Amino acid sequence: MTSTVPPRSTGPAPAGDSRFSNEDLLPVPQADRHWTTYNFAALWIGMAHNIPSWTLASGLVALGMDWKQAVFTIALANVIVLLPMLLTGHAGPKHGIPFPVLARASFGMRGANLPALVRAAVACCWFGIQTWIGGQGIFILVGKIFGGWTGAAEIGGYPWTLWVCFLVFWVLEMAIIYRGMDTLRRFENWAAPFVLVGAVVLLVWIANKAGGFGPLLHEPSELGWGADFWPVFFPGLMGMIGFWSTLSLNIPDFTRFGKGQRAQVWGQTLGLPTTMTAFALMSVLVTAGSQQVYGAAVWDPVELAGKTDNVFGLLFAVVTVFIATISVNIAANVVSPAYDLANLAPRRISFRTGALLTGLVGVLIMPWKLTSTPELYIFTWLGVVGGLLGTVAGILIADYWIIRRTRLDVPDLYRAEGRYWYRSGWNWRAVAAFLTGSLLAVGGSHSAPGKGPFPEDGLIPFLRPLADYGWAVGLGSALVLYTGLMLGRREADPDRVG
Repeated sequence: MTSTVPPRSTGPAPAGDSRFSNEDLLPVPQADRHWTTYNFAALWIGMAHNIPSWTLASGLVALGMDWKQAVFTIALANVIVLLPMLLTGHAGPKHGIPFPVLARASFGMRGANLPALVRAAVACCWFGIQTWIGGQGIFILVGKIFGGWTGAAEIGGYPWTLWVCFLVFWVLEMAIIYRGMDTLRRFENWAAPFVLVGAVVLLVWIANKAGGFGPLLHEPSELGWGADFWPVFFPGLMGMIGFWSTLSLNIPDFTRFGKGQRAQVWGQTLGLPTTMTAFALMSVLVTAGSQQVYGAAVWDPVELAGKTDNVFGLLFAVVTVFIATISVNIAANVVSPAYDLANLAPRRISFRTGALLTGLVGVLIMPWKLTSTPELYIFTWLGVVGGLLGTVAGILIADYWIIRRTRLDVPDLYRAEGRYWYRSGWNWRAVAAFLTGSLLAVGGSHSAPGKGPFPEDGLIPFLRPLADYGWAVGLGSALVLYTGLMLGRREADPDRVG
C-alpha cells in the first residue's frame, strides 16, 4: 500500500500564497475524487459502531427512560443531525475543499481559524476519550486471557499494563492516519463490516445463553410520557445530536473526495441514522439478555464480552474493540483537527503534523472524567459541545445556501485581499453571530447539585430555559442573525457579498 496524503490540487488556487494554502488544503482535483456511496456508508458504519455510541442508550435509561424511549430519542436525533450533515457536505463534491477553507467564505480568511480551532479542540478531547476507552477495553479483555495482567503494579493510579494498552492504541492510530486519507478509506471499507459482524456475534451469543431477552424489555419507564418525560427528553435529544454535531461541520473533509453529490447524500443517509438506530436497538437487546443471564444489566460491551471463558471468543472481542475504536477515532477525531491546525499555519503545519498535534493533545487531557456520570457526559459535555458547534453549523449553512446559493469563488478562498478578506481577514458579522448564538445556546448551562460544573440556576439564570435546547438554539439563532447581517451588506454592495 503506497504512502499517500490528501492529493495536491491542480485547481485554480493561486500558487505561492502559502499563508493560506498548502497541498493538504487545496481543492481535490475531480480526477482524484474516488469515494463512492459504499465508502461513505462504510465510513458511518465504522464510526457508529463504537463503545460510547453503544452505551448512549444506557445513559438515557439511567436517566429514567425505558428502552423504547431511549431508542426513539437516538433515532430522532440522528435523523435531525443528518440534515446539516448533508447541507455542509454539499461543498465537498462541488468545490473539493475541506471544512476550514469553506469557513473562510463566512468568517474570513483569518477568521476561519475561530470555528476551526473550536472544532479542533472538541476533536482533541474526543480523541483522548476514545483512545482511553479503547485502551481500557483491550486491557480488560487481554487481562482475561493472561492472568495477573490487571493486577500489575500501578503508575499514576493505574496498572502499567493499562498504560501500555493506551500507548499501543495511540501509536496505531497515528500510524494509520499518517499514511493519509486513501489509507483511511481502505481501512473503513473492511473495518465497517467486521465490526458489524462482531456486534451481531455478541447478540447471538447472549441470546443463546439467555434463551430470551429478559425483564429489561418489560421494565416500565420511570418518566412515563407526561410532564416528567419532556424535561429529560429535550436535553437528552440535544445531547444525542451533539454526539455527531462535530461531523456536521467538518464532513466536507470527507465529501471532498466523493465522486459526486449522489455518493455523499445516499452514503450518509444509508449509513448514519440507520446504523445508529440499529446499534442502539442492538445494545438494548444485548443488555436485556445480560440481565437475564447475570441478574443485572451489563451495558458495557467490553465488560460483557469479558464474562466469557472462551479464549477464541475473547480474542475476537479484543480485535473487534480494537478495530471499532480505531475506526471511529481516526475518522471523527483526527482528520478534522489535522486540517484545522494546518489552516492555522499552512506554512508550518501539514496534515500529518496536525494529526500528530491532535494525538499529543489527546494524551494531555483527562478524558475519563467526562464520562464518569450520565449527567456529566450527556448534559454537560455533549450538551455544551452541541450548542457551540450548532452555532457554527448555522453560520456555514446560512452563508453557503442562503447568501451564496452554493456558489463560491474558489481562487479567492486562498488569496489575501480577495472577496473573502472582509476587514483584515475577519468577517465581524460571522463573529457576532457566533458569539450571540453561543451565548444563547450555552449561557444557561446548569447542573444538578453535585452533578456537574455549572450553577444550579445556570451560568446566566434567565437563559437557563434555553440550555435544554442548546444545539437547536445555537443553529437557529446564528443562522437567522448571520443571514440578516449579510443580506444587509449585499443590499449596500450587491456586487460583493464577500
